[in-house]
Amino acid sequence: MATPSMEDYLERIYKLIDEKGYARVSDIAEGLEVHPSSVTKMIQKLDKDNYLVYEKYRGLVLTSKGKKMGKRLVDRHALLEQFLTMIGVQGENIYKDVEGIEHHLSWDSITCIETLVEYFQRDANRLQELRMIRSELDADS
Repeated sequence: MATPSMEDYLERIYKLIDEKGYARVSDIAEGLEVHPSSVTKMIQKLDKDNYLVYEKYRGLVLTSKGKKMGKRLVDRHALLEQFLTMIGVQGENIYKDVEGIEHHLSWDSITCIETLVEYFQRDANRLQELRMIRSELDADS
């Protein structure tokens, strides 16, 4: 079972490999705002847990387990951003809010949110009605 910290690293590594084709310790450290030595320690742990294969000075490669988990984490993050946007959370709060909640929701809750997002996407009137209700509530407070 991956810890929230491990999830952050896997998500970042997956995104870097997807965008650049590789993930360097320095890029991971910069993206997560941590020291390179912390990245090295976590990479060694992720290697031990079979999420990736790490060879000192040669780089790292995600295993199929690591790729699957990385994709799942990136998709979860995107879904939560989409959900918060859909329900009207202000743009400047979305990233911070997603980072704050993503590790605290069960995969069951994520699936339910995914279903709700799909429900609103299937009929634009539903989303419009939600936004009208939100406007009414904002006006009342």
